[in-house]
Amino acid sequence: MSVIAKDEIQTLIQTSGAPCVSIFMPTFRAGDTQQNPIRFKNLLRSAEERLAGWGLRHVESEALLEPARRLVDDRPFWEHQEEGLALFRSPEVFKTYRLPLALAELSVVEDRFHLKPLFPLLSGEGHFYILALSLKSIRLILGSRYDAREVDLGEIPRSFQEAMGNLTRRFSQFQAGTSSKTVSRMPIFHGHGTGEDDLKAEIVKYFQIVDDGLAHLEIDVDRNAPFVLAGVEHLLPRYREASRLPHILDEGLTGNPDGLSAEELRDKAWEIAEPFLLVDRRRAVERFGDLKGTGLASTDLTEILAAAHDGRVDTLFTARGIRVWGRYDPDAREARFQEDQERQTNGNEDLIDRAAVETFLRGGTIFAVEQQEVPEGYAVAAIYRY
Repeated sequence: MSVIAKDEIQTLIQTSGAPCVSIFMPTFRAGDTQQNPIRFKNLLRSAEERLAGWGLRHVESEALLEPARRLVDDRPFWEHQEEGLALFRSPEVFKTYRLPLALAELSVVEDRFHLKPLFPLLSGEGHFYILALSLKSIRLILGSRYDAREVDLGEIPRSFQEAMGNLTRRFSQFQAGTSSKTVSRMPIFHGHGTGEDDLKAEIVKYFQIVDDGLAHLEIDVDRNAPFVLAGVEHLLPRYREASRLPHILDEGLTGNPDGLSAEELRDKAWEIAEPFLLVDRRRAVERFGDLKGTGLASTDLTEILAAAHDGRVDTLFTARGIRVWGRYDPDAREARFQEDQERQTNGNEDLIDRAAVETFLRGGTIFAVEQQEVPEGYAVAAIYRY
C-alpha cells in the first residue's frame, strides 16, 4: 500500500491486546534490495528481545512473530518496496505498509502500536503528484520534499494514439514544438488555443480515460493530494476540464516533460506544491508565537500530555526521530521519565507518541517535522483550544 489513510491509523490506535510490536525501516526500491530482509531480520531480533522483557517465553514470541518472519524469505515482497516499511503485529493484528517516506530503523514493543513515525504522512509536509502529459506519453510521479518515483499506470493508455486510434495527421500540429527537455512554471489558463477546436473533444475524451484510470489503479493513489500538471501549454487546461481530481493546482509546469527524470520534475514541481502543502504549518507556527505566554501554547511535555488527554490540544508539533521514554498516569496527571533515554526499557512508552495519539483521537492537527522546525526548537510544542 502506498498511502496510509487516517481511518487506518484510527484502526491501529484502537487495537487492543498487548503486546503490540511496531517495526519501521527504510527500504531499497532498486539495486541492493537484498539489504532489505537483512535489516528486517535484525529488527525482528530486537523485537524478540523486547518481548522477552514482557515475560513471553521464546515459543510464545516465536508464534507471535511468525507471520513477520515469513517475509524474510519473500523475495517478491522485498523487490516491490517504496521508501519505507511499517509493520504492526499483535495477537490479533498483522499489517504491513509500503510508504513513500524514508523511515528510521525502529523496533518497539508497547501495550499499543507506536505510530508517531507515520504522522508526517498526515502533516503539512506530505506528498503530491506530478502528472506529466503529452499526446505521446503519460507519466504519474509521486513526490515529496526529498523523494520522487514513477507510479505504475497499469492498464491506462500511455498515448493518445493508443487510446483514440491513429489520428496522427489530424493532431500533428498539437505535438510539442520543441525537443528541449525543459519545463517552466506558468498559470493554467482556461480557454481555446489557436486551431485547437477541431480536436478538443478527442483530447478531452482521452484525458477522461486517463483520469478514470487513475481512480481504479491497483496501487492506491491519494486523489485528495495536490496534483501538479506538466506538459505543453495547450494540454493543461484540457486535462483540468476532463478531470475529477479535487486538487489540481492552478500553476503548472509548461513545456515538454518527455525525457525529464522524476527527480528533475519533482525539483521544479516542489516550488509549486510547497506553499499548498506547508501553508497550514506556517500559520500554526505564527499562531504559536502569538499565543506564547498566554497559557494557550506550551512546550512542556507533561502539561501537553494532560491537555492532549483532556482533548484540549488543537495543534501539536513533534520532532521526527526524537523519543522520550517513560510512563504517563492520566489519573495523577503525572509523567515519569525513564532515566536512561538511549533505548526503551520494559513497560515504558514514547511519551511524545502518546501525546500525538491522544491529539489525533480528539481531532487535533499534528505536524511531525524536523526538530529545528518545531517552535523554538523543542521536541514537542502545542497550541491549546482553551
